[in-house]
Amino acid sequence: MSILFTPLTLRELVFKNRIFVSPMCMYSSKDGLPTDWHMVHLGSRAVGGAGLVMVEATAVTPQGRISPDDSGIWSAEHAAAFAPITRFIKEQGSVPGIQLAHAGRKASTDLPWKGGRPVDVNHRGWQTIAPSPVPFSTEEPVIPREATLEDLETLLGQFAAAARRSVEAGFEVAEIHMAHGYLLHQFLSPLSNRRTDDFGGSLENRCRFPLRVAKAVRDIWPEHLPLFVRVSASDWMEGGWDLEQTLYLTRALKEMGIDFIDCSSGGMVPEAMPPFGPGFQTPFATAIRQEVGIPTGAVGVVTDPVQAEQIVATGLADAVLLARAMLRDPYWPLHAAKALGVDVPWPVQYERAK
Repeated sequence: MSILFTPLTLRELVFKNRIFVSPMCMYSSKDGLPTDWHMVHLGSRAVGGAGLVMVEATAVTPQGRISPDDSGIWSAEHAAAFAPITRFIKEQGSVPGIQLAHAGRKASTDLPWKGGRPVDVNHRGWQTIAPSPVPFSTEEPVIPREATLEDLETLLGQFAAAARRSVEAGFEVAEIHMAHGYLLHQFLSPLSNRRTDDFGGSLENRCRFPLRVAKAVRDIWPEHLPLFVRVSASDWMEGGWDLEQTLYLTRALKEMGIDFIDCSSGGMVPEAMPPFGPGFQTPFATAIRQEVGIPTGAVGVVTDPVQAEQIVATGLADAVLLARAMLRDPYWPLHAAKALGVDVPWPVQYERAK
């Protein structure tokens, strides 16, 4: 029997299997709005049999986008534009999810295939904001503005409002982005947080604002629906964020009602050198699952059905999140079912759990 294709229940939501589509920036939005392109892109992964289809990092404010072409949910117009997409995903038996994000000092950059360099106000860019005025790269030292206490209160409101709009749009999972060197990760890591007030310095202080964001979103998010957090469990740099600090953070997240930790790593500084390879981040998911007692997801070079089955069947994680593998093959779950000898109808037609 395949564990990969058994249901996973978080709060009152049932995922038909443990194959989740990881959030992936597609750089195809117009003023943050999803388009027909997103309907096809996300909808095809739902038709392909994934248990969860998660929208890319979706900015809670225009200034929180990584690039000017990223997804956003800062207005009622954005929520309305997502509604047909979430409805279609549900009709295929999948769960629609959204990753709520703010890029902080890594915002306002050009498209990757145009170099991904920072863009200024004369080229569709804007002034970035961060915990401290420390640039992401010394090669292109664009100095972010240090967030004031008033800014932090505004950001809390923006995350909460984005969560409310996500519910209105029909999403059933929200994931708070605390990874990959973006704003909330910037507060966590001593490599980017040089503050001397209550939001910098000690581990407790550095976790304070990300935890406030998590609480603000949890307070808005429906009680019967699960809330995820994506973490970078290591900066892969001496003196940076690491697994022990991640365990402290995830214990606090569990206590406030977070239901699932999406375990990634890196992204804080360009010179970091992670040991990239098949399943290289899975040990983080295992450690958090065992030490904290919270469901986790393994992400990063998970490509083979047998590999994915081994991760969940042996308790290394509760689910796998696939990115590039799903870009290459939107029907990866159906092909995985065939490879593992699981009888899944083609096309997939599940009755959603009540």
